[in-house]
Amino acid sequence: MERLTLSFFIFLLFLSPFAESGSIGVNYGRIANDLPSAVKVVKLLKSHGLQRVKVYDTDPAVLRALSGSGIKVTVDLPNELLFAAAKRLSFAYTWVEKNVAAYYPSTEIEAIAVGNEVFVDPHNTTSFLVPAMKNIHQALVKHNLHSAIKVSSPIALSALQNSYPSSAGSFRPELVEPVFRPMLEFLRQTGSYLMVNAYPFFAYESNSDVISLDYALFRENPGVVDSGSGYRYFNLFDAQIDAVFAAMSALKYDDIKLVVTETGWPSKGDENEIGASVANAAAYNGNLIRRILSGGGTPLRPKADLTVYLFALFNENKKNGPTSERNYGLFYPNEERVYDIPFTTEELKDYHDKPSPAPATGGDGQAGSGSGDGGVSKSQTGNTWCVASGEAGKEKLQAGLDYACGEGGADCRPIQPSATCYNPNTLQAHASYAFNSYYQKNARKIGTCYFGGAAYVVTQPPKFGSCEFPTGY
Repeated sequence: MERLTLSFFIFLLFLSPFAESGSIGVNYGRIANDLPSAVKVVKLLKSHGLQRVKVYDTDPAVLRALSGSGIKVTVDLPNELLFAAAKRLSFAYTWVEKNVAAYYPSTEIEAIAVGNEVFVDPHNTTSFLVPAMKNIHQALVKHNLHSAIKVSSPIALSALQNSYPSSAGSFRPELVEPVFRPMLEFLRQTGSYLMVNAYPFFAYESNSDVISLDYALFRENPGVVDSGSGYRYFNLFDAQIDAVFAAMSALKYDDIKLVVTETGWPSKGDENEIGASVANAAAYNGNLIRRILSGGGTPLRPKADLTVYLFALFNENKKNGPTSERNYGLFYPNEERVYDIPFTTEELKDYHDKPSPAPATGGDGQAGSGSGDGGVSKSQTGNTWCVASGEAGKEKLQAGLDYACGEGGADCRPIQPSATCYNPNTLQAHASYAFNSYYQKNARKIGTCYFGGAAYVVTQPPKFGSCEFPTGY
């Protein structure tokens, strides 16, 4: 199935509508002050046929509301608890008893996400991840829940050293022996799966001069040939997922399954957030759902039906960062849809994506730059930079700055006293320089301009006094 086009996927859907296929879930984030009650949210999920939900904590009101709903739930042990869970088995026992066993089985908890994107957490909790996962699993064993509830941890694609071409996918070498090999071995031994957060939007936003919009949105396009495997990819999502599969394969863990715990596309963004629009968000999520519910895997794993969690259920008005961060929702807080897309196989029968406007030609000859609605201009040079968000708050900016200049390996010499970029002597200016250095040193890879939501990508050179920000190393 690796060379099938979307049109053939649609054909298969109508040929065998009840064939085994992938599954769609949704992330229920709550960084907002205007969301409906958890009871109303559960009714909303059920009314739209959404049978899986992932939450970022273990809020009792949410878990009680999900009780008896038949909706499968993934809960999260937050990054700030990794140290305690890793160092004290007694803490893991208590946490599982209070936050999981107390609700199961009436609340159908099927997985525990231990941390979230730990490798980009500025608080440097990486070394605690695998021990915490093992202790949480041991706590499940104590309650005889280890067969029913899986333990894993969502990784960002920035954990990859190489992601292009997909067949050359590999994990960052400094993470292989301390983290990935023991984590994958743990997942194998416990019958669990790797959780991955994948956002084609970030790749398109940063490289719209060379990535076709149609390729990013699952629309008809000539495809991109992987020079290593010879496979032709017709969408960026499959290419990203196969890069992770290739990285796992390189370590001899071909048997580990994968679940996409986050993916989505913003319906609104700042002027420099190329591609953020209602039309593009509807196309990405609608076509992704069609792709997943139609069945079939990726070119590298054609039999691997995927479970995918859309990000996110609601627009969240209290999130920091650029405008896009507050506009990933499928629904407004009043429960109205942001755009109309199908969520079930039945709804797919009447679903038709609107084609892209006449595209420009990208730098590699593929069709595609621009926002899809003509509302955003892109960089004339194709360069991108990473800057700090003024809305992130001092604590988050300082933590990101410390990480970038420390473990992250950014070149922070120019922001030292008396150096060329010391002035203006502000936290935002210094953090911006450090974030950008880290971003450029990592070849502008997906997820390397994040820092816990304290940073975002821009397409025009940042202006902080007379300081010049590098575009590559």
